[in-house]
Amino acid sequence: MAALGAMLVLPLFVHAQMPASQAGSAKSDASTAFDAHDLSGMWEFFANIPGQGIYATPSKTPPPMTAWAKARYDLAKPGYGPKAQAGGNDPILKCYPSGIPRIEFFPQPFEIFQSPERTFMFFEREHEWRQIWTDGRSHPDPKVLEPTWMGDSTGKWDGDTFVVDTVGLTAKSWLDFYGDPHSDDMHLVEKFKRVDHDTLTLQLIVEDPKAYTSTWVGDVKTYKLLKGKKAYMEELPCIPEEEDSFTNRIRMPAATPPRPRQ
Repeated sequence: MAALGAMLVLPLFVHAQMPASQAGSAKSDASTAFDAHDLSGMWEFFANIPGQGIYATPSKTPPPMTAWAKARYDLAKPGYGPKAQAGGNDPILKCYPSGIPRIEFFPQPFEIFQSPERTFMFFEREHEWRQIWTDGRSHPDPKVLEPTWMGDSTGKWDGDTFVVDTVGLTAKSWLDFYGDPHSDDMHLVEKFKRVDHDTLTLQLIVEDPKAYTSTWVGDVKTYKLLKGKKAYMEELPCIPEEEDSFTNRIRMPAATPPRPRQ
């Protein structure tokens, strides 16, 4: 239970700090030869990397919301971010999947495995996984595509950048930790790039006219390669009883503003 509690807490100061020894190792290995088209390995987001993008959301400032999205955002009660509050209604509190792209914001490991026809991403969080088709296929007809937590993803190379195109993402998930919404019609583009042996970057582009009045271009997130014994993923499924216990013990007290002194 202690391990699950550590997984579920969100404040930045608790998670996502890269050990100094690992940071030094990353610097020394940055010049090691690598194949830019090989994204395989186990990667993790660390907040204290120079130039790191903002934690928990595509970028600090989203584009203006439509009336539809604003109504949904006003109903959201996240446990993290500028409108954090106790007794929230974050979908993950019910053990709903985080979905794409939100699951990529967690400072927890994920592994990429590439095959000729598909690229797979396996996440420590929720033991979730996704497949990205690289065999040249197109998305299914929108009329028959059923929205899911991971959507339908296709990928192709643009130079040394792996561009993933995803549609069919269910609006049941939040786009990020802050409660920013998206619709079933969201079109998500992810741009992955291995910039050196130990570093992978990701930029998100969100197109969702039903929710936002313009395209949301995210900042660049940086992930570091985990090696040796650090390349390991815990068994951390979401257990409803443990989720409720952690919310009562940690989330609610953290989100409740302190009482003023008498």
